[in-house]
Amino acid sequence: MTSLRELLQQGEALGLRYALALPQSALAGLTGSRVGRRAGSSIDFQDYREYQPGDDLRSIDWNVFARSDRLTIKLFREEVNPHLDLVLDGSRSMALDGSEKSSALVRLAAALAMAAENAQCTHTAWLAGDGFQRIANDALRPSAWDGLAFESRRTMEESFGILPPRLRRLGLRVLVSDLLWPGNPVQTLRRLADSAAEVIVVQLLARADAEPPEHGNIHLVDSETGEGLDLFIDATTAGQYRDNLARHQQSWHDACRQCGARFVSVVAEDFEAALASLEEAAVLVPS
Repeated sequence: MTSLRELLQQGEALGLRYALALPQSALAGLTGSRVGRRAGSSIDFQDYREYQPGDDLRSIDWNVFARSDRLTIKLFREEVNPHLDLVLDGSRSMALDGSEKSSALVRLAAALAMAAENAQCTHTAWLAGDGFQRIANDALRPSAWDGLAFESRRTMEESFGILPPRLRRLGLRVLVSDLLWPGNPVQTLRRLADSAAEVIVVQLLARADAEPPEHGNIHLVDSETGEGLDLFIDATTAGQYRDNLARHQQSWHDACRQCGARFVSVVAEDFEAALASLEEAAVLVPS
């Protein structure tokens, strides 16, 4: 079995082929050519953002705190460089037995982060569970990341309701999930699109998600709730499954259009084809 570290290394190596395609709005904070990326080393003040745990306390603007009782960080020129927020589904659905879904998500996240580095873009990775938490060492190269696990019984929508990720203003945001939870996707997309330069939704399906099982009796188990269901699969049931999946995908297409996001659907077991789809969608460009 391939370890997490090996998967991250594989994704990092694949990401070296690409650079992240950055929308012009993600470059709005830059003046002239790009500068170095060490946080706080530039003396040119640019903007403010809300304090996040782990931020340098020396960057807090105490005058703003005195007026508003809110902890606010001063951003300098280097900190408004283009930024990628990876928003990753940490639910048990992503660890579907017998599929490549979890390993594909790890490799894809690593490849996107590496492509961001090739585009001189900083990156943060958020994992959904009981709320959103940053992946350990996520600002470093992906091979240094730690703590990626797919054990949550909550949907992404529930995670947003508990503790949303603190996404960088004017950042590029990429959601990677199978999207296989009920409900209206518009609410989730509006949260992602708020103050974003661009939002890209990558639906990562296992081949078993994309195609119904063979005809016959099967026992289905919901990966989040553990509830079971016995079904007999025939041509009618298989057709209903395909129709339901198509309607669900269409609801995400429509929600993405409504919120100004882009939608790409890929299959975990065809990883090279998934990267090609992201290149075709102009998410990645050859470096």
